[in-house]
Amino acid sequence: MKALIYNKNSNKKIELVEIEKPKIIKDTDVILKVTLSSICTSDIHIKKGFVPRANDKVVLGHEFVGVVDEVGNNVKNLKIGDRVAVNCETFCNKCYFCKCGFVNNCINGGWELGCRINGAQAEYVRIPYADNTLYKLPNNVSDRNALFVGDILSSGYFAALMLDIKKEDTIGIIGSGPVGMCAMISAKILGVKKIVAIDINEKRLKIAKNKGLADYFINPDKVDIEDEIKKITPYGLDGVIEAAGGKNTFNMAIQIARPNSTIGVVAMYEEDQIFPLPNCYGKNLTYKTGGVDAIHCEELIQLISENKINTDFLITKSYKLENILEAYEYFENSKEDVLKVEITY
Repeated sequence: MKALIYNKNSNKKIELVEIEKPKIIKDTDVILKVTLSSICTSDIHIKKGFVPRANDKVVLGHEFVGVVDEVGNNVKNLKIGDRVAVNCETFCNKCYFCKCGFVNNCINGGWELGCRINGAQAEYVRIPYADNTLYKLPNNVSDRNALFVGDILSSGYFAALMLDIKKEDTIGIIGSGPVGMCAMISAKILGVKKIVAIDINEKRLKIAKNKGLADYFINPDKVDIEDEIKKITPYGLDGVIEAAGGKNTFNMAIQIARPNSTIGVVAMYEEDQIFPLPNCYGKNLTYKTGGVDAIHCEELIQLISENKINTDFLITKSYKLENILEAYEYFENSKEDVLKVEITY
C-alpha cells in the first residue's frame, strides 16, 4: 500500500513509498481503511526535526476518518464497515492519567499515531485501543464534517475549556489559523459574550469575520494591540488563548490579559520562550498549557450532527494520496493562503 513516511536522512525528509498493509497485533486493535485525512502543522514540525520523539521511517498523519476493515477479538463496540472519526491520541483508559481524563499523558499511549507508530497518511492504519479512540459517525455527518474532530477541533475546545469561560467574558484568541478558529467556535458554544480575533494575516481575519467567528478583529502589525484592547474592555481581556506560536505571541498574551485572568497556551512553538516574570508578577495570572486531552470527541460529533458546528470551510484545497508530496509543499509554503488541505483516497 502507499504511505508517506518521515525519513530524517533524505533531502526532503518525507517520502511516498510502498509498505505492507498493517496487521492486528493486539486483540484490542482495529485495522482502518483511511477515507480522508489532513496535514497538520505537527506533521511539519516532525518534518523539520522539532519533535525528537518522532520515530524515523514512521508513517505520518494523525487527523483522519475511515472505515473499519478488520477488528481484534477483544474489540467490543465496533464492527467491519463502521464509519468512524479517530482520536489523535492513543489511550488505554486504565492508567492513572486516563482515569483522570489526561489521555494525552496515557502511560501506554498519548500522541502515538504518526509520531511513534504508523499514522494515517497511508491507505490503511492500525489503531490500538480502538474501542477508546474510534467514534461511530451518524449518517448525517460526512467524512469531511468529521475530519477535524479528533485533533484541531478537540484542540480548540480544549483551549476554550482552559479559560473556564463565564457568560459575561470577553476573550482574545491570538492566531486565526485552524486551531484558533476552532477555539472561536468552541468558545461560542461554551457561551462567551465577546471574542477578539488577533492575527497578522489579513486573509485569515477576513475568513473569521465572514464566518462570524468573532466580534472584533485586530492586526497587531497595524495598530497598538494594547490600545485596541483597552477600547474594547478597559481592564484587559478576561482570558486569552495563545494559538499562534509566534516569536512574540506568548508575551502578547500576557500584555493583553487583565489581572487575575487566565492564559491558555495551545500553540506548539519551534523555539524556547522566555517567561517575563518581572513584568507579569503583579498581574496574578493563571497559565495553562499542554497538548490536547481529546476526551470530548463524541460530544463534538453530536454538535456537528445538530448543525451547531461546521468546520468544512477550513479545507482550502484537496489532493489525492498519490499527490501528497505536492500537498505538503503547498501546505508548508503557502501560509498566507492555506488553512487546511484534505487528502483523499
